[in-house]
Amino acid sequence: MEKLRIATAQFENRSGDKHYNLSIIRELSEKAATAGADVISFHECSITGYTFARNLSKEALLNIAEYIPDGPSIRELIAIAQDCNIVVLAGLFEKDHEDHIYKAYVCVDKNGLVAKFRKLHPFINPHILPGDKYVVFDLYGWKCGILICYDNNIIENVRATTLLGAEIIFMPHVTMCTPSTRPGAGFVDPALWHNRENDPTSLRIEFDGLKGRAWLMKWLPARAYDNGIYVVFSNPVGMDDDQLKNGCSMIIDPYGDIIAECRQLSNDVAIAVLNPDNMKKSGGHRYKNARRPDLYKDIIGQANTPEQQVVWLNYSLPFASRRI
Repeated sequence: MEKLRIATAQFENRSGDKHYNLSIIRELSEKAATAGADVISFHECSITGYTFARNLSKEALLNIAEYIPDGPSIRELIAIAQDCNIVVLAGLFEKDHEDHIYKAYVCVDKNGLVAKFRKLHPFINPHILPGDKYVVFDLYGWKCGILICYDNNIIENVRATTLLGAEIIFMPHVTMCTPSTRPGAGFVDPALWHNRENDPTSLRIEFDGLKGRAWLMKWLPARAYDNGIYVVFSNPVGMDDDQLKNGCSMIIDPYGDIIAECRQLSNDVAIAVLNPDNMKKSGGHRYKNARRPDLYKDIIGQANTPEQQVVWLNYSLPFASRRI
């Protein structure tokens, strides 16, 4: 297995404007490819926009959602992969021929669709159904998985994807800078974004504090360290509907160290070289080998009724009520 050069991106998407968002995906893909990247990863719903969907009816969601792999956005992603000679991962709303709606994330190369994943724990709109399986696929000899945003907060999802063979997990998000029950959380004033050229310091304080990056650092590196994997985290920067997001897209190695990060207060790309030797040297690799599932397989497998509580949405979503 050879070393792999991966890019993670951040950009300010426009709600519902797939043409614009795909143009930025093309621009950043070309930039990453020129810098030598083999793969580039974009954030959750980077093609469609995300937060605006909380107010959409099912009919409106169906209008913006697409079939995969036959939709126009997937065809454009494949064209980007062909033109830039780079593997592209990006997200959008998916529909099927029974009018079911999912939060999807795809990987394409110059030959077509490589992989598709449906978010296991969606919450932005009650018309969106949860996916029901993990996905592991091959890129240049590396085994890769995908988990979208909230999926990564359920630690069993990361462990399960790793045990299925994933050495890299792509973790596209739209996260941070929202209210929560944890101390220090909350929205960031959009006025700081619009005034960033005059006062970048005040914005950076908010972005890097407990509303943003400092919270991410409480848990994201642990997902890489505990499992001995590479984590590719992608997140938008700027306004997503009426919410300000702080970007800081990053790549974390199996030791839990950040090896590349977007730090611009604008559209940006960060690139890291992934070395397969680091996985076997990591603590997480040894800990996986030392597991004793005979002790806890029945505990972990106990029945549970899933319920997601999202404070800033002011409602909970039991899975049973989300079947259409």
